[in-house]
Amino acid sequence: MASSPLTPSYDLENAAAAVYTPLPEQPHSAGVEIRDRKPFKIISGIILSSLFLLALILVAVNYQTPPSHAPPLSSGGDNSQPAAVIPPSRGVSQGVSEKAFRGGSGAGNGVSFAWSNLMLSWQRTSYHFQPVKNWMNDPNGPLYYKGWYHLFYQYNPDSAVWGNITWGHAVSTDLINWLHLPFAMVPDQWYDVNGVWTGSATILPDGRIVMLYTGDTDDYVQVQNLAFPANLSDPLLVDWVKYPNNPVIYPPPGIGVKDFRDPTTAWTAGSQNGQWLVTIGSKVGKTGISLVYETTNFTTFKLLDGVLHAVPGTGMWECVDLYPVSTTGENGLDTSVNGLDVKHVLKASLDDDKHDYYALGTYDPAKNKWTPDNTDLDVGIGLRLDYGKYYASKTFYDQNKQRRILWGWIGETDLEAVDLMKGWASLQAIPRTIVFDKKTGTNVLQWPVEEVESLRSGDPITAEANLEPGSVVPIHVSEGTQLDITASFEVDETLLETTSESHDSGYDCSNSGGAVTRGSLGPFGLLVVADEKLSELTPVYFYVAKGADGKAKTHFCADQTRSSMASGVEKEVYGSSVPVLDGENYSARILIDHSIVESFAQGGRTVITSRIYPTKAIFGAAKVFLFNNATKATVTASVKMWQMNSADIKRFPLDEL
Repeated sequence: MASSPLTPSYDLENAAAAVYTPLPEQPHSAGVEIRDRKPFKIISGIILSSLFLLALILVAVNYQTPPSHAPPLSSGGDNSQPAAVIPPSRGVSQGVSEKAFRGGSGAGNGVSFAWSNLMLSWQRTSYHFQPVKNWMNDPNGPLYYKGWYHLFYQYNPDSAVWGNITWGHAVSTDLINWLHLPFAMVPDQWYDVNGVWTGSATILPDGRIVMLYTGDTDDYVQVQNLAFPANLSDPLLVDWVKYPNNPVIYPPPGIGVKDFRDPTTAWTAGSQNGQWLVTIGSKVGKTGISLVYETTNFTTFKLLDGVLHAVPGTGMWECVDLYPVSTTGENGLDTSVNGLDVKHVLKASLDDDKHDYYALGTYDPAKNKWTPDNTDLDVGIGLRLDYGKYYASKTFYDQNKQRRILWGWIGETDLEAVDLMKGWASLQAIPRTIVFDKKTGTNVLQWPVEEVESLRSGDPITAEANLEPGSVVPIHVSEGTQLDITASFEVDETLLETTSESHDSGYDCSNSGGAVTRGSLGPFGLLVVADEKLSELTPVYFYVAKGADGKAKTHFCADQTRSSMASGVEKEVYGSSVPVLDGENYSARILIDHSIVESFAQGGRTVITSRIYPTKAIFGAAKVFLFNNATKATVTASVKMWQMNSADIKRFPLDEL
């Protein structure tokens, strides 16, 4: 596949050092407490932090002999990691989630694997949205306006690490091919000088657009600010104006000044007086909460009594989202819809564990309360939007196609020093539609937007196989780097009814040991981004656990324990259980785009996003296999697979516009 025209042409292999502007460890203060400021008065004389001198991060490139080839689906060679320095924390001192990858054995600043140009350049995606270079994180303010989809996003113009957060801006007519525009907002006022953080767009009935966002002040206090387009006749919305009397909302009494962020899209609650409501995430002690504010003009706000919802033990709620889903229809709903045949999804990104949780429930605007359908599946203790690397998600209502679309940030799980070498870090998941699962009634369904199918190239590659226990079958594809795969599996019904194993009752993807752990009824699925000798591979699979009680429970997992021979990268097993109803086959869809693998089970009931960093299974060496590592079950598999073209992502400006 052709590479993206925006791929940086760095000499990665010969980079002896990575240069970047380090972040100050302590916040700069202008010496004025936020409580002493008068609302709606711009404070002059902001003293900007001086830039640190450019620092070199020494990169010790010591070749580590890779483990010898292991037999298919064995545990492989020695995966021990060398000792390394823990990377500096990024974001926590300013009161946001940790933005540096600090998980995984051996994670640190030093590089202990001999990365080459080919290995590192391969990692850049070809049809997922990401900037030309440097750091990105949360999606912000998505909306559809005058024929264009708009995506704003957290961006560091200076480096491939978090800091100096600015709003990047891009537009698209189809959510797949993008045009980068100039920055929408930069941190240039006292109320956002330390970061133009996450926010949401609201389109008013008269066509005006308001953008509420969190600013990090010169005293590192989180406040809510208002911005709006300078010219509504411009469909690209290139220029944005900050309200001169920002901030419009300060942290209320009892709320920490670093625990108050990420306003949602506003909604109406049936009032005849023009009131709009918006919710903001926070915490009290270890209880995650969502506060609700009321406004008629988006410049003055009133905090409503109580909280929309609270869950003890869940910690800080970031990037809260509240939106309706229809229990009877197929389309998405505008954010303000409520009533019969409607449930409300409440979602929060938990700062404590860096995962996105959601729950279904009922919203009562008169009481300012959202109530979960099932308290055992409440926000933060129940369902996750994605069981892999996925965070800070945000939805919007697409009035163009009457659907609700979900965006999510996919971070890195490799060494920060390697990100600096390659010159970029993080990307956005393929946008997904969100609908209520009418068959189960207990969850939503997430599915890649239909437009991604326009990148499919030619006729699909098809394969069918009867997979005996312990078998691995190759699917002949020229290059397994950019693929869209649909797969269906059947297991003998008699075996499903008669088999039970006592150890299966406690099966869990994350502590199962991965695809090498064998049971009577699994694992079975696909090996993706695998080399010919299976020394590197990423299994995406089902495991049917059936304990002594005779009840079958299906798990959907993605195993990264052997996805890379490199040290310092995350090698976890992701996944969770997934409902499989009577009469349904086990089905999966997998989008592969270089270093990202997005996997959807049972029409999107359970979703897993993986970041992988192979050293051998790249370009033409990346292969796909079917496998069945069960001890008893024979599995019938059917697969369709499309090569995917690269998306067209352009710089600004464009002559053809």
